[in-house]
Amino acid sequence: MANVIDIAGLPPERIVFSPSPLAELGAALHVLSEPGHHPGLHGWATATTSALKPDLADRLCEADFLWRTARSDLLLPAAPGATLAEELDALDRIDDETFVAAAFEIACSPSYTRHTPSPLVDAGERARVLELAAARGPRQAAFTERMLEDPDGLRVWLRRLLEDCDQAFFADTWRRTRIQLAADARHKAELLQRKGLAEALASASAALSLSDDGDSILVDKLAGGRTTAYGDGVTFIPTAFGWPHLIVLHAPGWRPVIQYPVATPELPPPAALELVQRRLEALAHPMRMRLCRSLARGPHTTGELSESYGITPPEVSRHIAVLKKAGLLTTRRRGRYVLHQLDLPSVARLGSDFLESVLR
Repeated sequence: MANVIDIAGLPPERIVFSPSPLAELGAALHVLSEPGHHPGLHGWATATTSALKPDLADRLCEADFLWRTARSDLLLPAAPGATLAEELDALDRIDDETFVAAAFEIACSPSYTRHTPSPLVDAGERARVLELAAARGPRQAAFTERMLEDPDGLRVWLRRLLEDCDQAFFADTWRRTRIQLAADARHKAELLQRKGLAEALASASAALSLSDDGDSILVDKLAGGRTTAYGDGVTFIPTAFGWPHLIVLHAPGWRPVIQYPVATPELPPPAALELVQRRLEALAHPMRMRLCRSLARGPHTTGELSESYGITPPEVSRHIAVLKKAGLLTTRRRGRYVLHQLDLPSVARLGSDFLESVLR
């Protein structure tokens, strides 16, 4: 499954790699609200949370639906600015209906790729977002009701919240990360210019690729969607707070935006979703699970496994073929014998690969 961004006929100069302070603040706020997603940032999250003033912590809890389970489209600017203030000024210029509709967009929702009316003008959409907010908790429900009743006042409140975050912790964080993010964006832009989009995408993330015909950007995610970048183009935003997430803004009428985690040596490359699914399916069969018990302890031939488990050699061969196709076995020849053994590092990574896939 993949998100598809149609770029047929799009000039290369409309493909932009740029850091964004607002997008990075959104990513940092997500880490604070869901530190379990980001074990590598546990120290930063703990220190930052413990230093927050109670009033700011309470207000962050109130508005956390904007960045907790998914990232609001408002936090992924298509035209990144040089400063947070500049990007917040751009948000202020969005009309109320567009602002409120974008605030309630959930990228993993099946309806994300369909145009939905603003809850400010559509009673059905209003009822839907109020019900969703009620499920998140009373404070979130109250926040949502305030946004629907007084969008102008709530927008002022939200800007002040983000500015207070900047003063409390983000300005210092941004000073430390922006140089790395700017360097990464420059590197990707140079790759785009010198070697083409396929190289730039592969450098950004193993989950990004160019279609065979070169007309589409493919994003390997469980949630599928499709959009076009004919007009304004597409924006790629690096983040130091993103892994394991790869965020894609592909709502109708919006310029596509992809926020990708900056690669570091300690981060494993993401496994393809198809491979993760193939491995889970391979291990779901009870006989293959039993065969793995022996294969984990050492190398075995097909004949040895057939005798141990009371099944025919062709049956063993079929199970071995499935496990090999899933990349879970290593094979070596010793004379006329072929020895199979479980690839322990691949199996050990399966849990983290699955978790990374569903969080991506």
